[in-house]
Amino acid sequence: MSKIIVAIDGYSSCGKSTIAKALAKYAGYTYVDTGAMYRAIALYTLRNNLTETADIIAALPQIEVGFVLVNGAQHVTLNGEDVEGLVRTLEVGNRASQVSQIKEVRAFLVAQQQKMGDAKGIVMDGRDIGTVVFPKAELKLFLTASPEVRAQRRYDELVAKGEKPNYDEVLADVNDRDYRDTHRAESPLRQAEDAIVVDNSHMTPDEQMEVIYGLFDKILNQKS
Repeated sequence: MSKIIVAIDGYSSCGKSTIAKALAKYAGYTYVDTGAMYRAIALYTLRNNLTETADIIAALPQIEVGFVLVNGAQHVTLNGEDVEGLVRTLEVGNRASQVSQIKEVRAFLVAQQQKMGDAKGIVMDGRDIGTVVFPKAELKLFLTASPEVRAQRRYDELVAKGEKPNYDEVLADVNDRDYRDTHRAESPLRQAEDAIVVDNSHMTPDEQMEVIYGLFDKILNQKS
C-alpha cells in the first residue's frame, strides 16, 4: 500500500503532538515534532545568551537538532544531548515563538524537515507544515480550540509537571503566542486551502482520534 504525508498544523496547546504521535502509531508512520526542533534552537539561544537576530543566525552552523528513541518515545536532541525535558517549559516555548520568526532559522529547519519526508510515510506537526514544508501533502489537518480551553490544557500540563502556574498568565501567554504565530512575517500560521479543520474544544481524546483515523483511512482508500 502506498504511503502518504500527513501535515498537521494549528494553534498552540491544541494537542497537535499528541494527535500526530497517535496517528503515526496507528499508521505505522514516522512522527516528527517540528515544534521541538524550534524549541531546541530556542534552548541553545537561552543557554548562550543569544538575543540579537544576527548572533542567532551566525550560530546556526554550530547547532545540530535531531531525534532519538528513548523507551519507545521520541526525544529531541541538541548537539547530541537529549533535551526533551528541558524544551517543554514556558520560557523555552516563548523563545521558540520568537526565534521561529527569523527567516534564516525557518529555512535551516524547513530544509531538514523536507528531507525527512522524501520517503513519505510521515506525520509532521507544526505551524506551517501544510503551507510551506509539505504544500502537496495528501492529508492536511488544521487543529483549533478556544483560547480558554487551550490555556486550561496547558495549565493542567504544567501542574502535572510539578510547576505552579497562574491560569491568567497561561491564558495571556496563549493569546500572545497566537498573535505572534499568525502575524509573523515568515510563514505565519494559517489554514491551507485544502486543509480539514478539526475543532477539538469539546471533543474527548477518543472522539478526536476517531475522526482523524477516519480521515486518514479515507485518503488511503482513495489512493488504493
